[in-house]
Amino acid sequence: MKRVKHLIFWLVVIGIILLLFSSHVIAEDMFRQQRQALVDVIKYDVLRTRDFLNQEALDDRVLDALRKVPRHEFVPDDQRPYAYQNRPLPIGYGQTISQPYIVAVMTDLLKLKKNDRTLEIGTGSGYQAAILAELADSVYSIEIVEPLAKQAATNLKRAGYDAVHTRTGDGYYGWEEAAPFDGIVVTAVASHIPPPLIKQLKPGGRMIIPVGAPFMTQYLVLVSKDTDEKVTTRQILPVSFVPLTGKH
Repeated sequence: MKRVKHLIFWLVVIGIILLLFSSHVIAEDMFRQQRQALVDVIKYDVLRTRDFLNQEALDDRVLDALRKVPRHEFVPDDQRPYAYQNRPLPIGYGQTISQPYIVAVMTDLLKLKKNDRTLEIGTGSGYQAAILAELADSVYSIEIVEPLAKQAATNLKRAGYDAVHTRTGDGYYGWEEAAPFDGIVVTAVASHIPPPLIKQLKPGGRMIIPVGAPFMTQYLVLVSKDTDEKVTTRQILPVSFVPLTGKH
């Protein structure tokens, strides 16, 4: 009798394990399908805004990153059902995870190569940093809100992006000891382009930053520095971002 009970116990345990594994596989397959559907929406939106972007499609490497990075791992639990909708989502402390279309466009505009060094200002939940990490080997990210910075580090590690360098600080001043950077992305609107970030941009590098005033007209601006360190800017498209905060 004891042997029978022991056998039944282990059969139940194995059944539970198989059920959990099956549920996990089904969930991951569902998320994978949702990411592909999101990429299809983004491709359409890029085509629709091609006059702003001066291009009709994004780099395939950017689209592959969007297909791979699990956005549901970078949003609060109550927002997971909406993780693959093409819209920003609240992540707490008055901050949001950016609309995937905007993440895709900003990333594409950097024109990153695998051995590039990149800086992100405004880690948020860590999603943009994870996308960057799919394209470049070296990613640094700064978040001024300490609880968000800690949560982002946890999110990145759980999703397998523990090589991303994160820290709490005022992003206006960049990350001088890790500079210069081939690409810089700023995920909060500033009234002007921070001079420390221009200084930390490598000759030949690019920075993408929303410029304007909170709750007023904002534009995504592409900043380019040529090999002679001449800086040029180009407005890309109107956007809406939370403000860049700090002592500046």
